[in-house]
Amino acid sequence: MPELPEVETTRRGIAPHIQHHRLENIVIRQPQLRWPVSAELKQLSSQTICDVTRRGKYILIHTESGGTVIIHLGMSGSLRVLPTETKPAKHDHVDLIFDHGMCLRYNDPRRFGAILWTDDYSNHPLLASLGPEPLSDAFTHDHLFLLSRHKRVAVKQFIMDSHVVVGVGNIYANESLFMAGIHPNRPAGNISAKRYLRLTEAIKQVLGFAIQRGGTTLRDFVGGDGKPGYFQQELLVYGRGGENCKQCNHQLKEIRLGQRTTVYCPRCQR
Repeated sequence: MPELPEVETTRRGIAPHIQHHRLENIVIRQPQLRWPVSAELKQLSSQTICDVTRRGKYILIHTESGGTVIIHLGMSGSLRVLPTETKPAKHDHVDLIFDHGMCLRYNDPRRFGAILWTDDYSNHPLLASLGPEPLSDAFTHDHLFLLSRHKRVAVKQFIMDSHVVVGVGNIYANESLFMAGIHPNRPAGNISAKRYLRLTEAIKQVLGFAIQRGGTTLRDFVGGDGKPGYFQQELLVYGRGGENCKQCNHQLKEIRLGQRTTVYCPRCQR
């Protein structure tokens, strides 16, 4: 599943091509995604895109009328900016067609993504209860420490909870916990404020670097400009279970936490 850096890479890839351009038409070939594609999208004709932002793993396309298109890439979704006359492929489900001869095309083989319309995105049910952005000033070690008190859930699951902080998916939770030297199965409530300071710094560093490098190349994802990300070659633990730790040379251990593959170093992470 595309994680926050992949979504941010996509946002940055598409924004310059659609921002300040006027929509001429919307083509919906397959309305049944995770939820039905909003019929209100049809009212976007003649609307100009004023901004393209992101909240967690949601891409938000804002129009001059004040309405917003909410896009979630699901497990296999991707967005491309293409010439309007480009013949659609099998899983090209929705086109937003613009006045400069280009379209924003949504492709999703598994159809677990979503394209929705809202007049008030900040209060939309999918967005209203989300935690702070991990790269914002609102995400601090005090925030994590206070929310974690008396929590017995594993710290990895705790930081992957979008109500605690958005966008820390499985790959980057593994990497951040390794960088902070924290065992992923340690109860969140048993971690000190000092260690949460290391963890928040690690999350910011890992996500920031991944965005800089274009996200992580996964089987189902390439960036909005059609180029794959290049962060995967930098991964220290994720996907390396049974291999040697690059820090201490001890064998990395792989377990399951919350139905997710979790890799850690028994020597470096306590």
